[in-house]
Amino acid sequence: MRILLAGASGFLGTRLADRLTADGHQITRLVRRPPRDPQERQWDPAAAQLDPAVVAEADAVVNLAGAGVGDKRWDDDYRRLIRTSRVDSTTTLATTVAGLPPADRPRSLLNSSAVGWYGNTGDRAVEEDAPAGEGFLADVCRVWEAATRPAEDAGVRVIRLRTGLPLHRDGGLLKPQLLPFRLGIAGRLGSGRQWLPWISLADWLNAMCFLLDHDEVAGPVNVVGPNPVTNAEFTRELARQLHRPAIIPIPALALKVALGGFAHEALTSTRVLPGALTRAAYRYQHQTLPSALRTALTA
Repeated sequence: MRILLAGASGFLGTRLADRLTADGHQITRLVRRPPRDPQERQWDPAAAQLDPAVVAEADAVVNLAGAGVGDKRWDDDYRRLIRTSRVDSTTTLATTVAGLPPADRPRSLLNSSAVGWYGNTGDRAVEEDAPAGEGFLADVCRVWEAATRPAEDAGVRVIRLRTGLPLHRDGGLLKPQLLPFRLGIAGRLGSGRQWLPWISLADWLNAMCFLLDHDEVAGPVNVVGPNPVTNAEFTRELARQLHRPAIIPIPALALKVALGGFAHEALTSTRVLPGALTRAAYRYQHQTLPSALRTALTA
């Protein structure tokens, strides 16, 4: 399969490109800088610039582009970047796909979104049919997903990837936590009762390959593990596997001082279940947090 990949330099994008290449697919990476090898093509999503011929060469488009939500302290400027980096890239891809003659359009657009769509669900479990919640990330997800509509209206299969928190020691949820846990100065965040929709990196990659191959799946897909846990449960299990104590809770006020606007999202409870993947008979490699963490810490 010929796959056009945006966001290929990120933590997930790099690993997805390697996996798809190893599986025999032909990967073309969209980059904002001048191309450095034959598998790269330049684009400028902020200016809505993308050569339609590049898209016409693809069987599927995967868009993972967007500024990292946990990379910096949130101020007004970074909030704008989080939003525009996602909406601009999605709009550019979806409108370019829709503008091609029907015979030249890719069959599928897999576009990143996030479980932030649901906002704070408390202890209530939700699947893909739940409406958008409230809060900054929910608002971002709403306009982010709406930007895929031109491609969907043109008859292209669109999957909106509501991804949870990937687990791997080199990125995602785990990387910033490992040092304080190993030093014994970590603990639950706030009350610890908030739900965390984790997924192993292996299952995230497997799910992406599964979705590329299964044309019957479309619309929103919760790319999460089947058994979410609370922050307190996550903290206890990570500490157990690292053989370190985790007895110093981090108060909500301290998070707000350290993280700014992101603190609210870090304390949000999002209990998300993988309804679409389950109905499509996707088989998880890691169904439980202990299994996922063991691999994440050693792979």
